[in-house]
Parts: sequence; structure tokens; C-alpha cells
Amino acid sequence: LRHKLVAGGMPYPPQLMALDRGVDLLIATPGRLKDLMERGAVQLVDISIMILDEADHMADMGFLPEITEILDALPEGGQRLLFSATLDRGIDAVVKRYLHDAVTHSTDDATASVTTMEHHILLIDPKHKKAITAEVANSEGRTLVFVRTKLGADRVAEQLREQGVFAAALHGGLAQGARNRVLSAFRDGSLPVLVATDVAARGIDVDDVGVVLQADPPADHKDYLHRAGRTARAGKKGCVVTLALPHQRRGMERMAREAGLDVVATRSAPGDELLIATGARKPDGVAIPESQARRLLEGEQRGHRRFGGGGRGGPRHNDGPRRTNDSSRGYRGSRD
Repeated sequence: LRHKLVAGGMPYPPQLMALDRGVDLLIATPGRLKDLMERGAVQLVDISIMILDEADHMADMGFLPEITEILDALPEGGQRLLFSATLDRGIDAVVKRYLHDAVTHSTDDATASVTTMEHHILLIDPKHKKAITAEVANSEGRTLVFVRTKLGADRVAEQLREQGVFAAALHGGLAQGARNRVLSAFRDGSLPVLVATDVAARGIDVDDVGVVLQADPPADHKDYLHRAGRTARAGKKGCVVTLALPHQRRGMERMAREAGLDVVATRSAPGDELLIATGARKPDGVAIPESQARRLLEGEQRGHRRFGGGGRGGPRHNDGPRRTNDSSRGYRGSRD
């Protein structure tokens, strides 16, 4: 099948050329698709299947006007599907208006009680948060760190690199090319730690994420479910570690119960047995050069290796991901 991705932050010409030739499958973000529709580059008259992924989050982020305008342009009939781990926030109007005789299909109940997933709530002193974040992030394998804001993601990633843990931020403030390179490096293992906001991490499908670290507690139990779902996928083992300051303890324990967990906050400090039990390791303390992070974001073409040893910095001489071409020849595009 001919397919094409169209998203904001990516160049128009490859998208327009592909759409002019025609595709069978179009993957799009609402804003760019609406833009292309207004340009006359996309016609939806022959669409037979529409899938809305992360439906509830689309509603939360304020995309409903764009979504309804797109849905109104689709022909009558066909199949409409809405996907999400939680489907109960603001999406009811779309279901009532566009889905006829809708049927709900679900796997397990929306709880985080997956048998292959461990959960830890660590009650920590504010002065220890930076060190504990680095130790947990330095666990073996891939670690996904969640923070609340884009500025927080940049700050935590920088702090981790200062302590010898190679990390990069993923958020909406990055150019699309930089986001693609960061995620690609995380996926192939050359970037062991990804620091992300909830928005950026939605839809991340990376195998073998061993640890999800919530450096900032989630807003509610549903966000906990979405964050936790990045690990222990398809029957594999995973660990979810949440850092809670003293004033956050009661709210975090309530949130855990709402997520279907039987776990309480336990006091922890850098290097203690509880922390080690999560797989945490003290980093080597040798700062990762900022030039290494810049090469990752700017896309300088370099070879890369997987990291080994006690620190997460990897070899200093060969540390960046290979440059990727956003307009790969493998994609061919379409008007429908």
C-alpha cells in the first residue's frame, strides 16, 4: 500500500508531491491535515475507513474543532474507529455525532495492575530528587522519564547529562526533525534515557522500555495509566517508579488506588536498598559533553554504538545517532 505521513513541522513539498500521486493510507495530525484540505491538496471523498487515535487526548488538547471539520468532510458510510487506553474524557460528543450503533471493544479493565509490571512510589526529600532521578534513570536498558513541562524536560535532561547519564528531551518545542532523531536514537538504543512530557510521549511505541520514571507525579490516575503503559508491553517485564515529595504523598497514594494499585509511598534516599531494588545504579559522574546532545538534535551524521558499563554516557568519541532523512524514498503519497 502507498502511504504517507503528514504532520506539522515537516516540509510541505514531499507531502504535496506524494498526495498529488495518490496514497492508499494517510497518517495525519489534525492541524496539518486541515491545512492541506484548505490548500486543496487533500480530498476525502473516497475515504472508507477513518481511525482517530488517542481520541480522548485529542479532546483534552483542544483539537475537537479540527477533528469535527475533518469528519464532516468524510463521505457517509464507511467505518469509524476511535482508539485510546481511556475513552471517557470529552469524546462523547464525537461518538454520538459520528458513530452509529457503536460497539465498544476493550482488552483488560483500565487499571495498571499488569502482572509483569512493578510499581514503586518513593517518598523523597527535595534535596535528594536530582540524585535519585539520576540513579533510577541510570538503570539497565531504556528509561523513559516523565515531567510536567517542556522547560522541565530540558532541565532534567541537562541535569542527567551533568551527572553522566546520556539523556535528551522530547517535547512539542522541538522541531519535527529533532523529535524524529531523538525518538529514533531512543528506539535503537544509542540514547538510553528519554525525558518527555505527557503530550510528546503519547503514542510512543518503543520495545524494551525497562523503567518508566515519573519525576513529576501525573495529573490523575488516567495519566498514570498512559505513562505506565510505555513499559511491560506485550507480556514483558517493566518497572514504574514515581517520585513523591512529602506534600504529594497523600494525593499520589489516592491516585494509585484509582489506577487499581495496592501500593503505598515508601521513604527512600540515594543509594539505599529500596532504590537499588528498582534497578537503580549510581552514575559515574562524568558529565556528557553538551556537544553530544547538540549533534543528536541537529542531526550531524555520525556512527553510533550501544552503551555499556556502569555509566550511561557511552563512548565519548562515537556517540551520536545516524542522520535520518525525513522525506525517505520509502514513502509515497496520495490525494485521498
